[in-house]
Amino acid sequence: MNDLTLKQLWQQVAEKTNLEIKYKELCAQHSSVETRLKQLEKTRRAEQADVDRLEGRSLAAFFYQVIGRMDEKLDQERQEAYAARVKYDAAARELASIDADLGRCRAVLSRLEGCERRYQEALAEKVRELKAARGPAAQELMECETRIEGIRLQKKELQEAIEAGETALQTAGEVLDSLDSAEGWSTWDVMGGGLGVDLAKYSSLDEAQEQVERLQVELRRFKTELADVEINADLRVAVDGFTRFADYFFDNLFTDWAVLDHIQQAQQQAADTHKQIKRVLSRLRWMNNELDAQLEDEHEKREQIALNAE
Repeated sequence: MNDLTLKQLWQQVAEKTNLEIKYKELCAQHSSVETRLKQLEKTRRAEQADVDRLEGRSLAAFFYQVIGRMDEKLDQERQEAYAARVKYDAAARELASIDADLGRCRAVLSRLEGCERRYQEALAEKVRELKAARGPAAQELMECETRIEGIRLQKKELQEAIEAGETALQTAGEVLDSLDSAEGWSTWDVMGGGLGVDLAKYSSLDEAQEQVERLQVELRRFKTELADVEINADLRVAVDGFTRFADYFFDNLFTDWAVLDHIQQAQQQAADTHKQIKRVLSRLRWMNNELDAQLEDEHEKREQIALNAE
């Protein structure tokens, strides 16, 4: 049994352990989003039924026709139906994203099936070889190599989390840019901007809506990558809030987007999330630097062991 084979098996066992943690996290997310999707589906159907009732032959429609408020009431119901549909579609896309991640995770876990047994068999053989060699340096070197591989795996997991966080951070910045644009146009609108200003404002809001849906997926993936990374409790609370970002954002989104303070509230919420992502990323980069220092120390120890054994 050579060292390379033993290292590869050890890496497979560690990778499988990390994947099982991520898989458990994804399953929990799937259950949560699936439940929310069912609730949103009920709301979507109910809101659309309100629109259909007013557009059809109903007593409610007759009443609003009589009092001359049919157009106003119908516009309100259509806005509510549209808002419900957008939230439902966003949750459906998020669930599809989780399903895709689960599929990829299952495929890798299937490939790694049985790696623990193979590793234990290889390790037992290596131990027998070291005992036969009766060399303390060989045992010490093996322990050092094990620590090095462990640090490298931690760095790999950290890097994956950092990359996921950087992607989410960029999208959060795009959301803020779109909302800043919408705020500017909304300010002009308050001053009597006209149709062109309205079109520009809602175009910016459309962009923000699409970006928020994308950001929700990215935040969820960031949280998944952090599942097997140890961060402090305070930061963990911030991370846990990532999975509900879109829900908070879409709440009252269509109540009255023409009102400037609604846009400003959304800006504050997006800015808070942007700040939280940066805070977690800062911690992850610090942890990565610490691992770099540990890795350098272990490499120096390995070199000294080899030199002293000659």
